Amino acid sequence: MLGESTKAWGFALARLAMLLVGGLLLGLFIDHVVAGLLLVLGLALSWQLFNLFRLDHWLRARSRRDPPDVGGVWGDVVTQVVRLHRRKRYHKQRLLDVFRELRHSTAAMPDGVVVLNSQSEITWFNRTAGRLLGLRRRADIGIRISNLIRDPEFGRYLQRAEHGDVLQLPGLQPGKDLMLSFQLVPYGSGQRLMLVRDVTRQVRLESMRKDFVANASHELRSPLTVITGYLETLEQDQDIDPLLQGPLSEMRRQSERMNAILRDLLELSKLDASTDEAESEPVDVPGLASLLCKDVRARAARPTIELQLESAARLLGNEGELHSAFSNLIDNAVKYTPPEGRIVVRWATNAEGEALFSVSDSGIGIPAEHLPRLTERFYRVDPGRSRATGGSGLGLSIVKHALEHHGARLGIESQEGEGSVFTCHFPSERVLPPRAQS
Repeated sequence: MLGESTKAWGFALARLAMLLVGGLLLGLFIDHVVAGLLLVLGLALSWQLFNLFRLDHWLRARSRRDPPDVGGVWGDVVTQVVRLHRRKRYHKQRLLDVFRELRHSTAAMPDGVVVLNSQSEITWFNRTAGRLLGLRRRADIGIRISNLIRDPEFGRYLQRAEHGDVLQLPGLQPGKDLMLSFQLVPYGSGQRLMLVRDVTRQVRLESMRKDFVANASHELRSPLTVITGYLETLEQDQDIDPLLQGPLSEMRRQSERMNAILRDLLELSKLDASTDEAESEPVDVPGLASLLCKDVRARAARPTIELQLESAARLLGNEGELHSAFSNLIDNAVKYTPPEGRIVVRWATNAEGEALFSVSDSGIGIPAEHLPRLTERFYRVDPGRSRATGGSGLGLSIVKHALEHHGARLGIESQEGEGSVFTCHFPSERVLPPRAQS
């Protein structure tokens, strides 16, 4: 390409030289050299202006006209323009094809997708998002999403949401009984992708499941109490065949285990039913921890338990829920720590003002692959051992729900064969100074 361009420019310069020579000869012939040269140069300039006019005329309407048939340097210019035009048209068609495929794929998505700019204004949304949120393409593009979804909780979520946070809100369109799930995903330069999902069916199923568990637990409690009472009476009857003593003891142990499971289910149902934050009553955590440790020390064949009170701070919360959470953590440590082992219950505050309640043990530990699922209901690392120790598989789920009501979180560190550490992290706004001594 460079060789062809050099050749064209060489030909143009040679032609100019020939014109100058011709103009010089013409000037000598008419006995006026300057006039001859000016005449030839004028003709050459007129020809170049004519070619420039043809090029301009074609560029202004190149979609409807063929390129001008010129040679030399102007022919090279026309060829380059045609090549660039074809390349641009090819890339434009590719972008259109990609955009068309993207539009078709997003239209087929079961979830709604809304693209927001750095000012939370809508720049694009797919058909599903328009249907779920009642958006109109011509009217709502460029409008702040908070002006269309007028819910205070959504406004707070829009300001503080981090990657992975999910918000559920009831349907925003009148006459439609929907439950919608929102998730914001940041990308690009301050832009965010908002995913909208219809979770009405899942929420209803979850509500039905919770209602069923709560009702079944409540209804089974009375029959089990009666069965346990009769089994205790039969076990104490001296006239019962000694061969039946063993089966009766096992039946009573299993009925007590079922009663413990029902108590945990009822506790969990009560926590599920309460979606608001826990009460803000002062709770004496050092006193509560001392009482729980004292109860453990009263048991037979238990590990050594040590209480470390590094702070006298109190908590704002629900004492019953905190008692349930802490006792479950301590009971778990007792169940999975041998009698010669050691348990440490610690209450402290850190530099950020958070309060920490931790239970560490020297028990069997937990394999790393089980840690993410420990707080699931009925999840057991070792089902056989859990049944032997009377575990229901609900203790850590109760702990998780109780902490969520207090804006707290549960941290778990464990290594198989080396024990575990469960730590409750309470936010600084729930920490109170110690009660003043009178």
